[in-house]
Amino acid sequence: MEGSTSRAGRDTSGGVNKSSSGNGNDDSYSTKSILVTNREAEQPKDSGIFDRNGKANGRYSHTDYHDDENGNGSISRASHQGGGNDESDEVRDRDRDLERRLVRKVDLRLCTIAGILCSLNLLDSGIISSASVTTIFGDLGLGVGNRYSVSILVYTVASVTFQLPATLLVRFLGPRIVFSGITVGFGIVTLCTAFITTWRQMIGLRILLGIMQSAIFPGLSYLISTWYTRKEQQLRFAFLQSGEVTVVGLGGFLNFGLNHLNGRGGLAGWRWMFLVQGMVAIVIGFITYLWIVDFPENSHKSFRFLTRNEQLLAETRISNDRGDVKPEAFSWRSCLIHFLDPKLYGFCIMFFLLNLVSTSLSYFLPIILQSGMGFSTDQAILLSAPPYFYAVIPVIISSIVGDKYQLRGLVITFNCVCTVIGFSMLGFANQVTVRYVGTYLATGAYVSNWAAMNAYQASNIVGQWKRATFAASITACNGLGGIAGSFIVRQNEAPRYMTAIWLSIGSHILIIGIVALFSLYFWHVNKKQKEGKTLLEETVDFRYTF
Repeated sequence: MEGSTSRAGRDTSGGVNKSSSGNGNDDSYSTKSILVTNREAEQPKDSGIFDRNGKANGRYSHTDYHDDENGNGSISRASHQGGGNDESDEVRDRDRDLERRLVRKVDLRLCTIAGILCSLNLLDSGIISSASVTTIFGDLGLGVGNRYSVSILVYTVASVTFQLPATLLVRFLGPRIVFSGITVGFGIVTLCTAFITTWRQMIGLRILLGIMQSAIFPGLSYLISTWYTRKEQQLRFAFLQSGEVTVVGLGGFLNFGLNHLNGRGGLAGWRWMFLVQGMVAIVIGFITYLWIVDFPENSHKSFRFLTRNEQLLAETRISNDRGDVKPEAFSWRSCLIHFLDPKLYGFCIMFFLLNLVSTSLSYFLPIILQSGMGFSTDQAILLSAPPYFYAVIPVIISSIVGDKYQLRGLVITFNCVCTVIGFSMLGFANQVTVRYVGTYLATGAYVSNWAAMNAYQASNIVGQWKRATFAASITACNGLGGIAGSFIVRQNEAPRYMTAIWLSIGSHILIIGIVALFSLYFWHVNKKQKEGKTLLEETVDFRYTF
């Protein structure tokens, strides 16, 4: 079912000012014009020529974009009752083309750099997992006890601790400053890792790395959710995830090559991995300052991005969709109050369980391939890459289906079933080929679910500070899942790793149960909303998507 809002809407800043055209106070849609300005106003939720499902609503409008003498842009849409004539078709095509061009421009500037930044974040797991089958354990003493798992643990704890304040910092300082600064910062930390000599130094740098990277996932998830309508979000999260896993896959091949520099310049192969990829992160950090975009209402501050008129159109799209294009005044209460929403805890548990699996695979896949399946060091590094390339296919397909038909819960459930099958193949099959194919199925499913679950939560909340709070809290619990996931793959359980297998299967069965409960709840309250018995998310005619 699909969420929607009425033209009574939510009283938010940044919207559309209704004014009558002609004489008198006629408020009929046949004579109404809509003027979009930078002033605070109430948004008529189904104004325009399409309803929220993208279907023609029987009206057509003429859209004008113009600037005053001060360079302030505005959009004027004069709506008329249409009967499917040539003029209404032409205007509909024109408006649709304007919106399509805007979305493409946002995709190019936001999704590209967001995918790269998240990829750099994930490359950390790629570097340390690839390094785990080289000489790093002996060089730093990481092979003693659980030191390797502890190095993963402290990174996650530091990241989780700083995620909420770091996400709020994105709103206060702006994406350009925050994301470029932290990218340069974690590039420097990664580079420095190439020159450490003890496991204690590794632990210290891992803590710094966790702090630096704490804003990446929640901050970018929050930023993306402010730019796209609910029917567009899952595919954009899929673009983000596809870029991530592609770069992680390529990172496996890169690490294979860098490991063969072993001894060059007096550096071990694993040191070259950290050195080169740290330098790459620093360069991308400077590029980020010029390329990444600000929030919709501040997009004119971005470098060579939207015109003022395009910014106004972007704001109108979001106001029409859910009415929260601009944040209300900040207070800690405006963030902390959302911890009383039970949905937050359901989403947090889902992400915790998801990352329990993704961490065990992303950090330990080369070890599983080497110790569990008998591959050599080089083979383990190379064979850990293809499952990530494969994951691009299911994440894109499932996201297109999820956005088009608004089947959030069903897509998540299907992905969970695929994960269960994949881990069953990995744990219970006797043939190495079957077990390796299981890693493809499990990797593709959990990657797809990351996009699906992000769209699931973002589609069912309204309000800027609520989005920031949910994004940070969910990512924090996602990180806690990473802490647990770093300990479930036990070296002494090779080659089957049954603790990891059973926990991964059980966690995804539990996710299916949570989605079922959410679906029943959303169906029940949507029914009450239709009957006029309740108000959802403090927004008139808002309906949950499940």
